[in-house]
Amino acid sequence: MATPQGHTAVLLMAMGGPDCLENVEPFLRDVRGGRPTPHELVEEIRERYRVTGGKSPAVGITQEVAKKLERRLNQSGEARYRVYVGLRHWHPFIKETYGKLLNESPQQIIGVCMAPQQSSLSTGAYRKKVEEARTELEDRTEVTYVGSWNCHPKLIAAIVERIQQGLRKFPSEVRATVPVLFTAHSLPERVVAMRDPYPDEVKGTVEAVTRSLGGQPTYFAYQSQGRSSEPWLGPTVENRLDIMFQEGHRQVLVAPIGFICDHVETLYDIDIELRQLAVNKGMRLERIAMLNDSPALIETLRDILAAHESSSCIHL
Repeated sequence: MATPQGHTAVLLMAMGGPDCLENVEPFLRDVRGGRPTPHELVEEIRERYRVTGGKSPAVGITQEVAKKLERRLNQSGEARYRVYVGLRHWHPFIKETYGKLLNESPQQIIGVCMAPQQSSLSTGAYRKKVEEARTELEDRTEVTYVGSWNCHPKLIAAIVERIQQGLRKFPSEVRATVPVLFTAHSLPERVVAMRDPYPDEVKGTVEAVTRSLGGQPTYFAYQSQGRSSEPWLGPTVENRLDIMFQEGHRQVLVAPIGFICDHVETLYDIDIELRQLAVNKGMRLERIAMLNDSPALIETLRDILAAHESSSCIHL
C-alpha cells in the first residue's frame, strides 16, 4: 500500500517476547534493565518457551492485528491510516518502529497499548519509550495516546462470548455452576500506595463482564507474579484455586481478562502449570480462547480509535 499524504500512523505497543530459544536470555536481560539473569532462571524460562512452541506467539499475533486493523481502517478506500507494531522489550523495539514510521511523514501519531487496563508500570512504560524516541530523534509530530479501554462495550461483549464458548466444554448439566476464574497479571503491591489505576481498572473489567454473565459464579485472582523479594498483588491463582476446591468446586473456567493474546503467561502459566495443579486436586480446569487477531478485537480497536480521534486527546 502506498503511503498516503497527511496520513495517521497508529502505533500498537506491547511487551514483546523472544522470537527463538536462543534469544530468551537477551530478552530477559532487557526486561531486567540490563541486569544479568541467573543461569537457572534463564534455563527455566527457556524451557517454558520450548514446551509452548519455541518462541513467543504474541509478536506474530500483534503483527497480524496491525495488518487487519489497517485494512479495516482503510476499508472505505481512502488510505488514511498506517498501522505499526513497536515492542518494549524486543524487536521491533518501539524506538526502531518510531524511526521507521517517521520516514513516511505522518501528519499525526496515535499510540495504542495492547492492554485494556492502564498502569504506570506497564502501559505507562510504553509511553515513556515513545517519549525517549521522540527526544532522541528530535521529532515534533503530534502524538496522542488512546487511554483506558478496559470497559469498552465491544471488548466486554467479546470476552463474554469467549466465556460462553468455554463453558460449552463442560457437560450441560453442570455448566450453570462452573465458576469463572478471572485473572490478570500481578504487579508489585507498591502500585496501591502509588494510587496506580491498575487494580481499579482490572476490577472494572471483571465487574462489567460479570454483569453480563447473569448468575454464573465468578472469582478473581492475580497470576504470574514476578521473581522479586517485594510483595505482589494478590490473591494468587494458586491460593484462589485452593479456596474454590475447599468450597466444593471440581470444575473451573479461567478467563485471563488482563491479556489480549496468547503468550507464555497463558500457554504455560495457565494451560500447563495451573492445569496440573488443578488435576492434582481432582479438578478439571479449562481456559477461554484469547481474542488474538479475531474480528472482535479488530472491531473493538477500530471503535476505540474512532472515539479517540473525535474526542479531546492527551498531548505530550
